[in-house]
Amino acid sequence: QLQLVESGGGLVQPGGSLRLSCAASGFTLDYYAIGWFRQAPGKERSGVSCITDNGSSTNYANSVKGRFTISRDNAKNTVYLQMTGLKPEDTAIYYCVALAWCTLKHIEGETGIVWGQGTQVTVSS
Repeated sequence: QLQLVESGGGLVQPGGSLRLSCAASGFTLDYYAIGWFRQAPGKERSGVSCITDNGSSTNYANSVKGRFTISRDNAKNTVYLQMTGLKPEDTAIYYCVALAWCTLKHIEGETGIVWGQGTQVTVSS
């Protein structure tokens, strides 16, 4: 069974930091780009960051550039999203997804090969 499992979400104050992890089971991440997407209540799912299969290239949404860093450890079959300078508008459910290529574009039913179940990030004082 192919699975991605996110962890590391939680409640944090504005300006705080969190590190999300995305661990794969049932398959190896080596051959996939990995993306992080998020969805806030009442809003569409949108791309946050992605990283190529070998980690040589990354991409970020303008709203998180300079604050978020994506990385991967293929030996651990895990991808990370380090989030700093968190803002209330970062509040959302964060999903990781295995991709054929690095993209931040979400098309319902088309984007992604395997999705995780999501982890809640809440930024509030």
